[in-house]
Order: sequence, then C-alpha cells, then structure tokens
Amino acid sequence: MRVGLLTGSGMYEVPGLELRAPATVATAFGDVELTRGTLGAAEIVHVSRHGAGHVRVSHQVEHRATIAALRDSGVDAILAVTVCGAVDPTLALGELVVFDDLWFQSNRLPDGSLCTFHVEPGAPGRGHWVFERPFHEHLRGALLGASRGLGHAVRDGGCYGHVDGPRFNTAAEIRLLAAAGVSAVSQTAGPETVLAGEAGIPYAALGFVTDHANGVADEPTPVAELVRLIAVSAERFAGTLAGALERIDPGALAPVGSSITWD
Repeated sequence: MRVGLLTGSGMYEVPGLELRAPATVATAFGDVELTRGTLGAAEIVHVSRHGAGHVRVSHQVEHRATIAALRDSGVDAILAVTVCGAVDPTLALGELVVFDDLWFQSNRLPDGSLCTFHVEPGAPGRGHWVFERPFHEHLRGALLGASRGLGHAVRDGGCYGHVDGPRFNTAAEIRLLAAAGVSAVSQTAGPETVLAGEAGIPYAALGFVTDHANGVADEPTPVAELVRLIAVSAERFAGTLAGALERIDPGALAPVGSSITWD
C-alpha cells in the first residue's frame, strides 16, 4: 500500500520515515519536492506544503502540482494534516478534528483560476466530480481510531472551511462561516480535497486547533499560544498518522463519489 502524506505548518518532515529518498518531480503544473520512504508496512510519499523553513506561505502552494505528483507516484490514498482556527466555540485548543464536510465556495486556486485539473477542452477525463461527502469514510475511521487509541481529544466530524491567506479572517467573515456551519478554518486543504476527488484518490483531512478564530471566544488567542500549539501539533500529527496507517485496509480504498466524464 502506498500512501501520500500532506503536512503543513510546523510539520516539515515525517518522524520515523525510513529509507528516505528525496526528489524533485516534474508535473504539468510545476515541480514538486517530495520524499519517498517507508513507515511501518506502508510505502510513503510525503509532500511538505510549505517546504523546509516554511519557504512557501499558503497562497504560494501549488495545489495542482502537489496532487498531480502524488497521483503520478501511484498513491492509493492521501492523508492530510492541517493546523486550524476554531469557528465552533465548543472546539478546544489542542483538539483534533476529523473532518467530514467541506466549505470551499469559491472553488478557486490562489491565483484565481478554478480549482480543477480539467483545463483543456476535449482533454481525456474531462467532466464533473459527483459526491455526497468529500472525505473518504474508511480513512476518516483510521484517523479517528488512531487518535482515540493515543488518548487524544478528537472530534468525529466537522465542516472544514477553506479561506484564502495569508492573512487571518475578520470577525465578520468568521460570523458568515459560522452561519454556514463551518467548524474550523485553514488555508490549504480545500483545493487538495477537490483535486484528489477529481484524480480518484481517496483523501481525508485531520485538523489540530491552534486558536479560536476572530470573534469566537471572549478573548483572542494570544499569538504566542498559537505558535506554541503549532509546534505541539507536529508530534500529535506524527503519532496519529503512524497509527492510522496501521488501520487502513487496502481493500476498502476506492474513489470518493464518481465522475461524469466525456472521453
């Protein structure tokens, strides 16, 4: 089984990854730095969204290139992690969230173009991704089981809200997202979810709450506390991902939803 791991702020490497083979691969959407290795019994293809030293902030992440590189590497599934800001006031700082729904209304990439691989008229595979829930249920179960097995506080389900960066959101913007049912926000997983769906790769996302978004709590989360929790998230994510890999049944992996295509 070959699994793609997507990591973000605070987690630029995967602890315990053996037989590491860093490489830069070319895609039709740009070059991607990835690391192949093994973690337990799984083959891993790891992409750090922001790169070592956080050289890319959120609007500089090339989502199409990232998912294309994982697709071309033959991954059977993708597990993604992201630090996030809580919109739901009942989410505690340091709590994990295994998302089951998505708010990504703009459906656009950071450069303003539509979030899709279907960019050329008449290209093979062009069509529509059709689904009820965007995240793979078996992968969600693996992340939940691993989190609970390690004794972490974890929320089963929640709506991931994709917001544009690199700035944080105003209180007015957060009230709008809360009205739409968003549980937590960050700046990268929306395009990944859509592109993985189009590529037919099972995908699930795990969040770690580092702050309460503007206006959610009586007092704003101090920036120092947010930075401290970003550092804490790396260890929390690493253990959960390792445990989740052990729980994945390759026979349960299948694309989320279906695609209407014209070839």
